[in-house]
Amino acid sequence: MSNKFLTKSPKHCANSKHRFNLDKLPKKLLYGFSTILLSLFSLVFLVWLILRPSKPEFYLNEADIYQLNLSITPDHLLNSSIRITLLSKNPNKKVGIYYDQLQVYASYKGQQITLYNSLPPFYQGHEDINLLTVSLLGPGLPVAPSFAYQVGRDQTAGRLILNLKVNGRLRWKVGTWVSGRYRFNVDCLAIMAFGSYVAVPAPVTLTSKQPASQCSTIV
Repeated sequence: MSNKFLTKSPKHCANSKHRFNLDKLPKKLLYGFSTILLSLFSLVFLVWLILRPSKPEFYLNEADIYQLNLSITPDHLLNSSIRITLLSKNPNKKVGIYYDQLQVYASYKGQQITLYNSLPPFYQGHEDINLLTVSLLGPGLPVAPSFAYQVGRDQTAGRLILNLKVNGRLRWKVGTWVSGRYRFNVDCLAIMAFGSYVAVPAPVTLTSKQPASQCSTIV
């Protein structure tokens, strides 16, 4: 009975060794890349936990209605002119805010009564405060048939309540790092006092005499 021995040539052994190194190489690269990526995410998350930016604060400083004229026609078209001043505050000590977009409009009992007006983009530093003034116009906007009745009831009550809204996008800035864009929405309540001389649907001039009140802000 004869025994047969299988032997590998030096060339075959070299090829096997070469294949073994190639198989190991991608795994090492993948492990190293995963480690670096995990470290970066951990660092960013740690910085975020330490700083944890607070949402910006908005206050209604002043609101004036110069026109609120409803045409008594089948179309129920409203002409409005409103001017508002908002106070914007960044409450963060180590985080800046880029405001990339701010669109402002007014609404009354769920009805939009002005067109959108955009404020210019700006950067707000740590704990900075900015005054934002914007004029809002509503040239011939259609409103519900009940609009005149609702305003008449508010006139009898002696006050008109408006919602002044801001829709926008912002970015956080920590050192040289800048985050992606976040949507934010601001809702301010303006209580306007009616004068005894006001007659709806004639043009009116109303001013919000309330002290600066904080608005609701969602990011």
